[in-house]
Amino acid sequence: MATMQVELVAVERRIWSGEGKFVSARTTVGEIGVLPGHEPTLAQLEEAGLVRIDGVDGSTTLVAVHGGFLHITHDGVTILAEQAEIGTEIDVERARAALQRADTSDPEGAAAAARAHVRLKAAGVE
Repeated sequence: MATMQVELVAVERRIWSGEGKFVSARTTVGEIGVLPGHEPTLAQLEEAGLVRIDGVDGSTTLVAVHGGFLHITHDGVTILAEQAEIGTEIDVERARAALQRADTSDPEGAAAAARAHVRLKAAGVE
């Protein structure tokens, strides 16, 4: 089975590191799926997007990512995020409260709502 090295790093800490067999992420130009041997690519991540990492052990990790870059080489994938939260660490009630508070009539409120939606998706409740 072909594998690749996957690194997901946020400003404050390393979120995920290891061998993977598939990564998907939402970039500013659309969704991208990465398998081992993918063509080298550099892409900007959406301000509120979900990253999925399938590990070689059969695990799937969902991460809410807010801005950053995706770098693909022949050896693997590096995701450099401005902010990121692993789905299992997300405070669901806090994310729901943020969604309720978000005023989607202005751009900042719409962005806050989008971040809350992604956090809930990563936590597996939306």
